[in-house]
Formats: sequence, structure tokens, C-alpha cells
Amino acid sequence: MNVLLGVTGGIAAYKAPDLLRRFQKASCRVGVALTPSAQKFVSPLVLRTLADHTVMDDIFSAEATGVGHIDLADWPDVLAVAPATAHSLGRFAGGLADEPVSLCFLATRAPRIVFPAMNVNMWEDGATRANVATLRARGVIVIEPESGELACGWQGSGRLPDLDRIVELTMAAAGRGRDLAGVRVVVTAGPTREHFDPVRFLSNPSTGKMGFAVAERAASRGAEVVLVTGPVALPTPSGVKRVDVVSAIEMRDAVFRILEERQAEVFVAAAAVADYRPVRVSGQKIKKGEGDETIELTRTPDILAEVSQRFRPPVRVGFAAETEKIVDNAREKLARKDLTIMVANDVTAADAGFGSETNLVTILDRDGDEIRVGPAPKREVADRLLDAVKAALGRVSAKP
Repeated sequence: MNVLLGVTGGIAAYKAPDLLRRFQKASCRVGVALTPSAQKFVSPLVLRTLADHTVMDDIFSAEATGVGHIDLADWPDVLAVAPATAHSLGRFAGGLADEPVSLCFLATRAPRIVFPAMNVNMWEDGATRANVATLRARGVIVIEPESGELACGWQGSGRLPDLDRIVELTMAAAGRGRDLAGVRVVVTAGPTREHFDPVRFLSNPSTGKMGFAVAERAASRGAEVVLVTGPVALPTPSGVKRVDVVSAIEMRDAVFRILEERQAEVFVAAAAVADYRPVRVSGQKIKKGEGDETIELTRTPDILAEVSQRFRPPVRVGFAAETEKIVDNAREKLARKDLTIMVANDVTAADAGFGSETNLVTILDRDGDEIRVGPAPKREVADRLLDAVKAALGRVSAKP
């Protein structure tokens, strides 16, 4: 595997030689691109001594033949930028390209993975967060920095991840590429609202972040994705067709319509669908009276179970938001609903559950295997889930 390592001018750049060697120990051939600022922290000569391919530190170098940055950008199976400074994130998001790293970043067609490292206040600033969102919308994998004591003396998020973890995530990104190209995926996300009058409803705290992450990563990996979502305040992921609904019945009708129109290979039910809805819905706002008010409820449709029975996509994925006996309850649902994969989610955990930026899950399959993921950003959890989906698709296609 060919890895192009982009190094920008943060203090963590001094780790570049060690990171390069770890890639090599993982049987990778490594080339390097450095910004001018990065060369204040690490010597290009050291990297040239260690690297297997070009080390570009000057876009006008007399040593370059042909169009140097294009040749270098065409070479790798994956481009990893570590560390990525706040300034470099802004350059990447803005499409600027006047030094080796940004030139290769813009020119390559290889998967791109970025490891930000900076002061916590810079990382949390709105401009940085907007740049990260822009890059992710374009299919760039941006790994959240780790928390701890920073070189500047502050505590918080901003540390470069462990070097072995960088190698692992980079190799996974290279292996994924567009590995789901042409696969038709339907994802549900968000809550449903079950109104009992025009201004009041039953619902739950789901924000849709996990389902949107699955849709975004599936599209980035080449899948044809339709996202059916309840009411959320999230932008539509790039390359995803979005269908907005409100109630559980509307979500079921939309899902059935989509599955009737297209033969989806994968159905991922990440939505937090209400289990009950009011039997009667008032056409006017219910006024507060002197006594108590009773609302009679009836069951909503079990969309995932109905999809399994009626349409039977080859890979059927459910999410089990649990508060106790997490894995046991999830396994029971896996069998009862005839699913391929169940994601068990402990919604009581501090770093998981509704509204969190991270998640902590156990991915279960029909063979009894369990993969524990997290705490990790929901996009990373989504990729691990899609890895399991891809493996399940491979097992289905291998059957006689």
C-alpha cells in the first residue's frame, strides 16, 4: 500500500519520522509532502533518509520532474495529513493550493484522512468546526483529536491520536475507498412525532446524528443512499437523497414506497420510531380543563420487522437503544425481527446515546460475533458498522 503523508506546521509534526516508520512496519511504502511551516519542526532531510518515495518540501524544486505535485498526488492509495493544523483545515476547505500538502490534497483522487491537532480553543472555534463540516460533506475523513494535556499547557481536545491508531485508521480508509460502489442503501434516522393535537405530540430526544452519519459514510464509500428522516435540524449529507417525514406511519409509507421502487441490498433502521401513537387526534388545540386528561394509545407499526417480512433486503440492520441488559436485549431483537446485524446502544452512557457527538455500541451478527466500538465519533462508528455490512454482503453473494 502506498501512503502519502502530509505534514503541516504544528508541534506534533516532530512525530512524523516515527509515524513514517510505523507505516513502513505495516508494509506500507511512504511518500511525504510538507508545508513550509512543518519544516520548522521536522527536517526534510530526515524524512528523505527514511521515506520510500518522494519527499516534496518545495513546489518549485529543481529536483521535480514533470508536474511534481500531480505525479505525487497520483501515486498513493491514501493521503493522510498528520498533524493537520487549524490553518491547514481552512486551506483544504477553501480549496487553496499553493504549497505541497494542499496541492496534493486537492489533486489526489485517493481517499483522504485528516488528523487535526491544535489548541483546544482553536479546535472548538466556530470557524474550525465549519471547515471540518465542509470537509466531511466532501467525503474527507476527519478524525476527532484526543483529549488530555496539550503542548500549550491547556487541557482538552486537540492531541494527535496515538501513532499506531493513525496507521490503523489510515489503512482502513485506504481499504474502504469506494468499496460500496453501486450498493443501494436505505437508511432511516431521527425521531418520529405522534401528534394528539396540532401543537402537541409524543416523541423522543433523538437528533438523527447516528443515522445521518451512516448515510453520509455509505455515500462517501460509493453507495446509492436514500435517507428517510424524521424531524431533525441536520443538513443533508452530500450525495444522499433525502425524504422528510413526521410520524411513524409516514416513515413506514415512505420506506415501503422506496423499497417497492428500487431493489435495495441494505436497509439500516437507525430511526428512533415511537412505539405508540394517540388513537384520536384533535383537530384543535386541547384546552386545559379542571380535571385530568387521558390519552388512549395504540401501537405504531414495527417498520423494521415489516421490511424483513415483506421486502427482505439481503442485509437488514437494526439499532437497539437499551438501558439494561444491553447485549441480551439486542440479541433477542436480532432473532425476533430476523435481522442480519443489530447495533446495541447503551443510551445511559455519558459518551453515547441521544444527542451525543460520540457513541458506544456493540455490533452483533447472526453468527454470534460481537464487535465493541467506541467511545468514538459517530462517523467512525458508522464506518465500523458499514465494514460489517460489507462483510455480510460478501457472505450473501458467496452463497450458492
